[in-house]
Amino acid sequence: MLERKFINARIMDGTGSPWFRGEVAVAEGRIAEVGRNIEGEAREIIDVAGRVLSPGFIDVHTHDDLAVLRDSSHAPKLLQGVTSVVLGNCGFGGSPSTRERRDDLVRYAAPVLGPMPGAGAWHAFGDYLDALSSAPSSVNAVSQVAHGAVRIAVMGFENRPATPAEVERMCAMVREAMEAGAIGLSFGLLYAPGCFADRRELVAVATTAARAGGILNCHIRTEGDTLLDSLNEVMDIAEAAGAPLHVSHLKVVGKHNWGTIGRALDLIAGRRARGLDVTCDIYTYTAGSSTLLSVLPPWVSAGGGNEVLARLADPAARERIHRDMAGNLPGWDNFAGMLGWDRVVISGVDTEANRGLEGRNIETIAAERGQHPIDCMLDILLEESGRVTMILHQMSDEDVKSVLRSDFAMVGSDGIPLETGKVHPRHYGTFPRMIAHYVRKERIMSVEEAVRKMTSISAPRFGLAQRGVIAKGAFADLLVFDDGAIADTATFEDPRRHPVGLDAIYVNGRLAAEGGVPSAERAGQLIRHRCACCTPQPSYACN
Repeated sequence: MLERKFINARIMDGTGSPWFRGEVAVAEGRIAEVGRNIEGEAREIIDVAGRVLSPGFIDVHTHDDLAVLRDSSHAPKLLQGVTSVVLGNCGFGGSPSTRERRDDLVRYAAPVLGPMPGAGAWHAFGDYLDALSSAPSSVNAVSQVAHGAVRIAVMGFENRPATPAEVERMCAMVREAMEAGAIGLSFGLLYAPGCFADRRELVAVATTAARAGGILNCHIRTEGDTLLDSLNEVMDIAEAAGAPLHVSHLKVVGKHNWGTIGRALDLIAGRRARGLDVTCDIYTYTAGSSTLLSVLPPWVSAGGGNEVLARLADPAARERIHRDMAGNLPGWDNFAGMLGWDRVVISGVDTEANRGLEGRNIETIAAERGQHPIDCMLDILLEESGRVTMILHQMSDEDVKSVLRSDFAMVGSDGIPLETGKVHPRHYGTFPRMIAHYVRKERIMSVEEAVRKMTSISAPRFGLAQRGVIAKGAFADLLVFDDGAIADTATFEDPRRHPVGLDAIYVNGRLAAEGGVPSAERAGQLIRHRCACCTPQPSYACN
C-alpha cells in the first residue's frame, strides 16, 4: 500500500516545465508514481487543493556545518522549504584539525559557523561526517572539505607560501576527506588563511579533490574593482586541476561598479563555451554578511588569534591600516572605501556590553564615540576579541537580477547561523523571497523557472542524486505552498521571522513541518560522496 497520495496538486516538477494538475504517490521515502490519476489505496490522502507541489529547495551555500548539530529541527532553513543543505563553504569548516591548532580553528570558525558543539574541531573529516550521520536532523546534508581548515591544521595563519612538504600534508588531508565522503573542496580566498595561499598550493589541493571526483567551490579573492581578475584566477586553477568549478555568491561590489556584472557573466559564459564546467550561486538580497575583520587589509590577519589582537592595538599597525584603507592596495577589496561606513553594519558581537551596537552602522557609532570610523572599528574588534560579524549593503538589485537570470546560476542563502545578534535575514528568508520578490513583484522569470533554480540544477551539482525533481524513484523531498502567498517576513531590523505561505514540508517522505511549525520527525540524511579513487594514490597533486 502507498504511504501517501497527494491529490489536486499543481505539480511543478523542478525541471522548469509548465506546471500540470495531477497526483503524486509516496512509498518508503520515495516517489512511487506521478500522474493525472494514480490508482491504488494510500494510508493518507492529502488534498493539496490546487496549491503547488514542488521538490524541496536545496540551499547550495550554507554555513550550517555546526548549526545542524546544535539544533536538530534546523527551523530557519526547514521553514523556508529547504530540505537539503550544502556545507563547508568559503573555506570555513569544523574539520580537519590537529591538537596543536584546534584553538586556532575554533576561533576561525566561530564568527561564521557559531560555537562548536561538544568537543568540536574534529581531527579527521570522517569523524565530522560520522557526527553528522549519527545526529538526528530535519534536513539532508552534503559537505565539502574547507581549505581554510586544512591550511590552519598544517600551518596556522602564517602569511607565506606553503613548503612542498606542507602542500603534501594538505593534499593528504583533502584526499582523506574525499575518501570519507566530502563532495569537494572549498576555497575562501578573501579570508585568512586562504588569502595567503599561492597558485601552486591551490592547484595542488584542487587537483587532489578533482582526481577523487570532487567539485571546486570558490569564494573568490575580490568581488569589486578586480572581480574579473579574481574570476580568471579561479577558472585558471580549475582548468589546471581538471576540476568542475562553482563560484560562490557571484556579485559585483561597490557603487561605482554597479551595472557591470554583465562582464563577469560574459567571462563565465566564454569559459563554459571553451569547455570549463563552471556554475555559480547567488542570494536574493543586495546586502552581504561576513566577519568585520574582512574589512581590513589581509596582512592584519596574519598569525591569527593573539597576534591579530596585538596588531589591532599597536599604534604603528593602526597607522598602517589607516594608510592602506586611504589608498588602494592591489588585489584587495576595500569595502569601506567602495561603499562608505554607513553601509557597514554591526550584526553580531560576543559580549553583552556591546549588544547595543548590533543593527547600527560604523559611521553612526563612530560619530557617537567621537572617533574616526577606522579607529572605532578597530576598538570594537579589540573589545570583542575579533568576534564581530557585519552586514554590508553592497550590491544593486539590477545586478542581482542579471545573475539570477543566467543559465548557470542557482540559489544559496549564505546565511550565518549565529544564535545572537541581528543576523542577516537571508538565513530565514532567501528561498521564499525568490518567489515573492523576483517572481511576483519583479517578474524576472516564471515560478517554474524559480523552482528549477532552487531544485533540479542544484541537486546534481552537489551530488544529491535523485533529489530536486518530482519523478518516479526520486526521494520524496516535497513542498506544498501557495505561490501567490509564499513570502519572506524577515527584515534587517527583525531578522528572526519565518516565512509564510508554506503549508507542508516533507523530507524523505515524512512530514517535517506543517503550518510553519516543525514536526518531531528527523528524517534528514547525510549524503556521502562516493570517492572516485578510494585506494592510496601517489603524490600526483603535489609535484
